Amino acid sequence: MPEISIQAEELFRIGHWPITNALLLSFVSLIVLVGLGFLIKSKIKIIPGKLQGFFELVGEEILKIMDAVLGNRKTSEKYLPLVATIFLFILTSNWLGLLPGIGSIGLLAEHHGEKALIPLFRSPASDLNFTIILAIISVISVNVLGIIAIGFKRHASKFFNFKNPIFSFAGILEFISEFVKIISFSFRLFGNVFAGEVLLTIIGFLIPFILPLPFLFLEVFVGLIQSFIFAMLTLVFIGMATAKEAH
Repeated sequence: MPEISIQAEELFRIGHWPITNALLLSFVSLIVLVGLGFLIKSKIKIIPGKLQGFFELVGEEILKIMDAVLGNRKTSEKYLPLVATIFLFILTSNWLGLLPGIGSIGLLAEHHGEKALIPLFRSPASDLNFTIILAIISVISVNVLGIIAIGFKRHASKFFNFKNPIFSFAGILEFISEFVKIISFSFRLFGNVFAGEVLLTIIGFLIPFILPLPFLFLEVFVGLIQSFIFAMLTLVFIGMATAKEAH
């Protein structure tokens, strides 16, 4: 049975920087998204075809969801690039991690004194480093956007308020919650994707032909849902950070 490793396997180094199989697939995901972006941009027409009409419909539905959280279309369009980028990047990396050959094509190398197969690619979200970095980017972006929207002093007063002991204690809890968000974001995404990979590996080893298919379709759905949840939580926190009035 293939060895299941929580830690992403190192393939090579660029200077002192280790390149793991999860990091390599995240680069592939980035290249795919950038390539599709340029391709779609070059095909945009005033009178949309079926494909362009589909993407416009999806974009409109995403904006409607954002309108329900942020309150108006102008604000939704302002924060759409960040929310949509997070959603598409996680979704692409999750779905690429389910393609045939991912996890089974690799290099033979020494591992704990024995010859072992090191997969060339691995789903990025099954590496805790990837999910933690995404969570940090999300939380920092939320706070930066909050500062831009309502000003540094007003935003900082959510965490450091010395009007009375109750507000001071609530501010400390709010400040701690920013770090809790990072842990919650990262471990939720990592846990779901890594558990799915382990399940597919075990089922594929025991019964390698028909039985893994339902679980594979389930993981396609899980990859979509986890991407949506991560993006929606980021959207909700943006709405809270940029709100003019504190509740």
